[in-house]
Amino acid sequence: MADEEELTGGATGGATRVGRTVRRPTGPWTPAVHELLDYLHEAGLRGIPQAHGTDEQGREVLTYVEGRGVPVDDEVVLPEVLQEAVAWLRDFHDLVDGFRPDGPRTWRQTGEVELAPGQVICHNDPGAYNWIIQSGHFVAMIDWDLAGPGDPIDDLAFMAWTAIPLYREIDPALAAERINLLVDAYGEWGPMTLLDAVERRMRTAADRIEAGVERGDEGMLNLARLRGEPQRTRERVEAFAARRPAIEEHL
Repeated sequence: MADEEELTGGATGGATRVGRTVRRPTGPWTPAVHELLDYLHEAGLRGIPQAHGTDEQGREVLTYVEGRGVPVDDEVVLPEVLQEAVAWLRDFHDLVDGFRPDGPRTWRQTGEVELAPGQVICHNDPGAYNWIIQSGHFVAMIDWDLAGPGDPIDDLAFMAWTAIPLYREIDPALAAERINLLVDAYGEWGPMTLLDAVERRMRTAADRIEAGVERGDEGMLNLARLRGEPQRTRERVEAFAARRPAIEEHL
């Protein structure tokens, strides 16, 4: 299309903007993701793109959400923005608990599975780089292609990884302050439980990227080529584990 604009914010590649829509590569997981988005839209969840099927090139068509992304390596989101994003995540988890597909669905990272008892469909990649900000406020979560079964705390842990941010070194007192803000805004688990979940979730993230590379998932291959994954995440998790006692002293 002549009026296509490449969207370069992500590392998995392939997204373009066409007018008020985004076009992205599809996969076996796309029908399940669109079913999820349709459910959430009908349930009244704010801040998500709408799915509009596929175009003549076989790409998925989603609404383009106006606003700016978050350059996580250069910006630490303001406390009020962090609080807004966590409140959105809680709303999402409360609503998605009612999404119980009548049989197995195919998801990008797990293949064809059914929801296990206690699981919900998680976003699985709610890092701050997938937030949309308008006028200094969190307004939307994008990039749902990694959605799939999981535990709600896994999403909260992933959010903490990039939005505290725990993946890089910051002042331990500030990290503790932002962790307390995050757990208070979500209202379910304490800070120590969350820190345990962060280590577990990010080790899982590295394993999933590695598995995606091995099965030839183009998005995961891009992460390996452009970001040095999964080794980058594994090194960051080890560095976080070494910093964790200093953070815990302030909790």
